Amino acid sequence: MGVNIKSLLIREKTKLESFSSKIVAIDAYNAIYQFLSIIRGPDGLHLSDSHGRVTSHLTGLLYRNINFLSMGIKPVYVFDGKPPSLKTAEIERRKLGKKEAAIKYEKAKAKGDMESARKYAQQTTSMQDTMVDDSKHLLDLFGIPHIQASADGEATAAYLNKTGKADAVASQDFDCVLFGAKKLVRNFTNSGRRKLPNRNTYIDIEPEIINHQKNLDMLGVTKEQIVDIGILVGTDFNPDGFERIGPKTALKLVKEYGKLEDMPQIQEELKQIDYNQIRNIFLQADVKKVDKIEFKDTNYSGIIDYLSNERDFSRERVQSSLNRLKRGLEKRSHTLEKWF
Repeated sequence: MGVNIKSLLIREKTKLESFSSKIVAIDAYNAIYQFLSIIRGPDGLHLSDSHGRVTSHLTGLLYRNINFLSMGIKPVYVFDGKPPSLKTAEIERRKLGKKEAAIKYEKAKAKGDMESARKYAQQTTSMQDTMVDDSKHLLDLFGIPHIQASADGEATAAYLNKTGKADAVASQDFDCVLFGAKKLVRNFTNSGRRKLPNRNTYIDIEPEIINHQKNLDMLGVTKEQIVDIGILVGTDFNPDGFERIGPKTALKLVKEYGKLEDMPQIQEELKQIDYNQIRNIFLQADVKKVDKIEFKDTNYSGIIDYLSNERDFSRERVQSSLNRLKRGLEKRSHTLEKWF
């Protein structure tokens, strides 16, 4: 879910090309969930190999990373570790939602309503341990580093950005703002059009960047206060937030009273949550300390062998895609040589 503070933030349009030669810490679960949700067959089901193993995430990682590497972008994938105990309620809520969506999917499919069936199928998306292992294996073949976070992946990704080991964090979730990421990039893919759920309407999607300090200055709040705003609206650790308090009201209350403890109208609700623990999750995050991020050469034959021989991808398509990567890297190399 993540925190819903989108309406408060300055989101500046950017382009993928501006991240050439930059290291970008990617929220791995967030990216893979997108692939699992979007890359499906006409019946709404995941793509799979001859053994019934899901391959939608591998398809997404293959093409997305070829695009990144061709443009000189240096991705680092950060995987979630063990979630904080306070996230249990949100995890259970998500599980229940997926069960309900699975029932609706079967009903829609039985009626022949494939558009609704696909919509409900997307809502059943879940991550399996084997998918994580698959993803890490493919990243290793690409020579792309990945980090296993101790807790939330967004926290470690933000830490990499704050300590200068990464130039930005890529995620759709605004939690990264609460974790203090200096630069959050959303829609970290090529510009395009996306269909809105349940509507025959398409919107333009462009990468956008959220500068942490610029937004704090614009809102007139501190990093501690932006976390309190998040708590008022609702985070993964108190998903219901506070009654009748949205982003604008939350900002108004924080600017008027300074902190949660001094807001008279929320004191009864405040007793129901461990707000100091939630604050600490964001402000004193449990992160995986990283000394060095190492990129390696792409194992082209290894990628072909794994995807084509083990996971039933079309050898011609994989080879063609990797050839595109080689051409992109050669073009970049020749361009750089002209400067020296």
